[in-house]
Amino acid sequence: MPAETAHRRAPGSRRTVAATPAPGGQRRSRLEFALGRHPAGLLLAAPYALFVAAVFVYPIGLGVWMSFHDSFFTAPGVSVPQPFVGLDNYKAVLANPAIRASFVHVAEFLVINVPLTLVFSLLLATALNSVVHWRGFMRVSYYVPYVTASVATITVWMFMFNSSGIVNQILGPLAPDPAWLVNRFWAMPSIALYVTWKQLGFFILLFLAALQNVPKELHEAAAMDGASRWQGYRAVTLPAVRPATTLVVLLAIITGANLFTEPYLLTGGGGPNGASTTPVFLLYQQGIQQGKPAIASAIGVLLVIGVLIITYASRKLTERE
Repeated sequence: MPAETAHRRAPGSRRTVAATPAPGGQRRSRLEFALGRHPAGLLLAAPYALFVAAVFVYPIGLGVWMSFHDSFFTAPGVSVPQPFVGLDNYKAVLANPAIRASFVHVAEFLVINVPLTLVFSLLLATALNSVVHWRGFMRVSYYVPYVTASVATITVWMFMFNSSGIVNQILGPLAPDPAWLVNRFWAMPSIALYVTWKQLGFFILLFLAALQNVPKELHEAAAMDGASRWQGYRAVTLPAVRPATTLVVLLAIITGANLFTEPYLLTGGGGPNGASTTPVFLLYQQGIQQGKPAIASAIGVLLVIGVLIITYASRKLTERE
């Protein structure tokens, strides 16, 4: 029976006999499953895969290993015992009130930063998408803070929000005392507002790219069906930019969880009295300044687990129909 025949009915019988695949076809299908339809793609992607393994996979694996051992830094070429301690490092991290507070601080930051980033970037991108004149200039204007060095923008921010700054002068008796960045209650919200302002231009460009891919025919059809501008925006635009919304939320969560530079510079290293400390700051403090890489690794592993949980939940929420 030829291998190419899919079905053949035997003479004088109603029974249908299925053809047996040729051995060469099985080998080809197995190779395609292992290497893909274009094996040259694996060769082209190999350098980047090696880069990811060297820069991300290996450090993460080493960090997890260190978090379960009594690890410490040694001179190059010196080998010393680093015994397995199980969950002792994690118990020490969870028993430290300053470390627990840092996770609360970064959660407070995310609660403020992520919604503000999502709402303002989408609204401003929608406004920019409808601008006819000076469109390029306005896009660059929103993007300039993102590419400007943090040291320069933080200096301006500290000048604006100190006790005699322009913000307090405008608010007058409504201004907090002590000032924003040295106030235990307002320090982290002020940092969240600064980060939102600085990174807004990047997220605006993401939404702007998504908005320009929305077909105008869909808006015209919604208008012909009697939908108002808000109804058309809700029924056409928001579903069309859902992938960009998911990306913006994920990036905002990941960058916010890795908060370090802003509290380090704005509040002098987590002040006042540790009110703006973050897990990454304590990771640096424990691992580099105090020479406790095992504790720092445990903090990092817990932070990664927390970010994975939050990003998974946010993705399910933003992609929900």
